[in-house]
Amino acid sequence: MNELKLEPDFNIPLNVVYEDENVVVLNKQAGISVHPSANEPQGTLVNALIAKYPEIKNVGEDPIRPGIVHRLDKDTSGIMVVARNQKTFEFLKREWQEKLVVKKYLALVWGHLKKEEGEIISEIIRSPKDFRKRIVARPEKQKSGKIKGKLAITEYKVVEKFKDYSLVEVYPKTGRMHQIRVHMASLGHPVAGDKVYGKGKKSPEGLVRQFLHAFYLRFFLAGRSLAFEADLPEDLKRVLTKLEK
Repeated sequence: MNELKLEPDFNIPLNVVYEDENVVVLNKQAGISVHPSANEPQGTLVNALIAKYPEIKNVGEDPIRPGIVHRLDKDTSGIMVVARNQKTFEFLKREWQEKLVVKKYLALVWGHLKKEEGEIISEIIRSPKDFRKRIVARPEKQKSGKIKGKLAITEYKVVEKFKDYSLVEVYPKTGRMHQIRVHMASLGHPVAGDKVYGKGKKSPEGLVRQFLHAFYLRFFLAGRSLAFEADLPEDLKRVLTKLEK
């Protein structure tokens, strides 16, 4: 990945909700990847960021992910923060590692959960059948020592029920790849519109991507607490409006 050449892109819109000398806070739109990859070398959020904030190009640990402390999946929308200098990057990274950051998501999931609220604790591993997917490690595999995954903790609370779906607030306590999508699918209630973890499940009318939105983010910086919220984007609001009829 590091052999990719990072080019600025001035044509990608950035929805900036806050910025200062240390950070940029964005409301990321769905349908755009955070950083380049071999399959998608251009047209990402990072390409837009280095066009508007060229100083971040040398920030971080990976030249293809400058300033990126955390990420959202391509088809997930919502709040994320980017570091503008190395000192801030390292400070925020420690906050994430020490689980001091508060993240909240809204997800529409298939069906009705048995418990109105709960906590999912598991280890997550890469799927041996599909390198793009993550799966919950089976307890018997973990006990045998054959598989050792990464601990993932997700709390959730149902906030509204529809005929075939539930709207859920989700609070990931760790930051594993695809964590919310994997955990909700492990309960038998995949995120609506998730083409990877919800295959075969019906999507509500008008939903063209996974219904997952990072609506709240709180972190500490320069001795103060910073908190940001982002309303559901219009495409997801329309889906809920149709379900309420």
